[in-house]
Amino acid sequence: MREVVFDTETTGFDPFNGDRVVEIGCVVVEDYIPTGENYHVYINPERDMPTAALNVHGLTEEFLRDKPTFSEIVADFRDFCGDMKLVAHNAEFDMKFINWEMENLGFSTYPASRSIDTLSIARRKFPGANNTLDALCKRFSIDNSNRVKHGALLDAELLADVYLELMGGRQTGLGLMSEEKDVSKTNGASLEITRSFREPRAHSASEEELKRHKEFIGKIENNIW
Repeated sequence: MREVVFDTETTGFDPFNGDRVVEIGCVVVEDYIPTGENYHVYINPERDMPTAALNVHGLTEEFLRDKPTFSEIVADFRDFCGDMKLVAHNAEFDMKFINWEMENLGFSTYPASRSIDTLSIARRKFPGANNTLDALCKRFSIDNSNRVKHGALLDAELLADVYLELMGGRQTGLGLMSEEKDVSKTNGASLEITRSFREPRAHSASEEELKRHKEFIGKIENNIW
């Protein structure tokens, strides 16, 4: 199962009010494990950069001025994603921007069923907890020390690690401590089965216990034996 974990940086919160995508970062995962296939691009939004957005991701108008526009990268982005599911943290936000950009250029948009929202997954697993990307990295002991500002590729890489943990982590078994391990075959694949063993206990009754049991049996009236 191959999926694309992705993140965007933008000039604001609402594409319908003129905000645009300025960065896209994608990481392909297979069975929740990153494959090393990445896609990253900075995008010229063809507009100014509001201070609030600049404080989040640090991408200036000057830096983005010579970068390609969305119309110049859309084909590559779509080719990279192919027909894979799109995984994002607060997916509605990122999908809204991507779909607005594509629809403006005459491309078909991605349906909601195409996306997987890790924020929704985290809220179901940890109701009432802080489920930001930084908070989840801390919960799962994922190093996010390089995340001084938001960056689409770095955030996608961190999210890929978080997604893996949300879906069960790298551990395939129950993680029980054991003293002995058996290896069986299941559908042709090796399966490690963990068993824990204890020293045998002494179960023989003592002479005193046997005497007391015999006395007890003798006191039972109308027994069925």
